[in-house]
Amino acid sequence: MRKLFPRIHQEEESNIDITPMIDVVFIMLIFFIVTASFVKESGIDVNRPEASTAVTKERANILIAISANDEIWIDKRRIDSRSIRAVIERMHAQNPQGSVVIQADKRSTNDKLVKIMDAAREAGVYNIAIATRKQ
Repeated sequence: MRKLFPRIHQEEESNIDITPMIDVVFIMLIFFIVTASFVKESGIDVNRPEASTAVTKERANILIAISANDEIWIDKRRIDSRSIRAVIERMHAQNPQGSVVIQADKRSTNDKLVKIMDAAREAGVYNIAIATRKQ
């Protein structure tokens, strides 16, 4: 009868508690979700002009698209030209280190491009780039 007790005691010690491991996995998951940078899109496909000196821009958090018929799109929404500054201010407040990238179609007018650049500067964003395709 003495031989049965050590077996029972030995089986109780062999159980592994995985609760701390699950806690660590959930904390890591939350960390990766919070620190992930999500890709933002302007909302339309733009036929960008080509440039031989095109450079990839990092950390662009405000993407503004100008369509061929001069419609302005931000975050998959068509924006009225009078409210561009307010939208840029709001988005810049969410990420002050970001920049504005304007994706202007080849057939859009320079007038819209200049108005958007002025609105961005009035909103306090001076890091502005124009998207092109590499030749």
